[in-house]
Amino acid sequence: MFTDGSSSEKVNQHEFVERPGRSFDPQDPALYHEDLELQKIHTGGDNHEFLFIGRQKFLKEDLYSAFGGTLNPGLAPPSTHRFANPAPLGLSAFALTTFVLSMVNAGAMGVHIPNVVVGLAAFYGGLVQLVAGVWEIALENTFGGTALSSFGGFWMSFSALYIPFFNISESYKDHPEEFSSAVGFFLLGWAIFTAGMTLCTMKSTVAFFSLFFLLTITFLLLSIGSFTQKTGVTKAGGVLGVVVAFIAWYDAFAGLATKENSYVTVRPFALPRH
Repeated sequence: MFTDGSSSEKVNQHEFVERPGRSFDPQDPALYHEDLELQKIHTGGDNHEFLFIGRQKFLKEDLYSAFGGTLNPGLAPPSTHRFANPAPLGLSAFALTTFVLSMVNAGAMGVHIPNVVVGLAAFYGGLVQLVAGVWEIALENTFGGTALSSFGGFWMSFSALYIPFFNISESYKDHPEEFSSAVGFFLLGWAIFTAGMTLCTMKSTVAFFSLFFLLTITFLLLSIGSFTQKTGVTKAGGVLGVVVAFIAWYDAFAGLATKENSYVTVRPFALPRH
């Protein structure tokens, strides 16, 4: 788990920077020499509890570790901005919209027309997730900003397929097979993008990696289903999409639940880093 890192401090040219294998002698004037060469990244402290990155010194416990609840895929210092964590909002918007569309794709309760998801895709999965993505960028989280903003754009562009104003599906009314293939290309492109994002989560947590990995497979199945017009493949993508939605909700809950507000909290399970 992580803490709200606020104890980081600057290391100036006159401050002691501990070197690996070198003991600390406060009487040694050489340690405070202005031309002391700073190493890029190394540890310090009696128990190596500090991490020095360039001229900045951080307590290891105050670094954000890879965790789905923050959409941060690796070790990172806390943001210098005092904003709330937007990841649970973006993940919740993604989860609910994915859940509804996936239930339709799976043919649950005999529903096959996907238009019910248009409102969710345009406003919750689209607009709200895009706002959360921009917020992540303000918090200096490049991965989170890219992921949430991109998937917000996905949902808005998906909703446009079924909004008459954009005249997209209507333009294919005489060639429905071309529309299916075009949607297949659309979904395949998102499968490729998500696969690239998955590679950036391989040192994160099990739930975080699973979210992007299974979402890649979901996009791929839906793309194949659109190309081949085989309902069985689309249904498989829908079922897997429901699983993805619950994993996204799990990650959102991980970023929301604390010991102060809930009796139930989430303990992240980290993937191997070596």
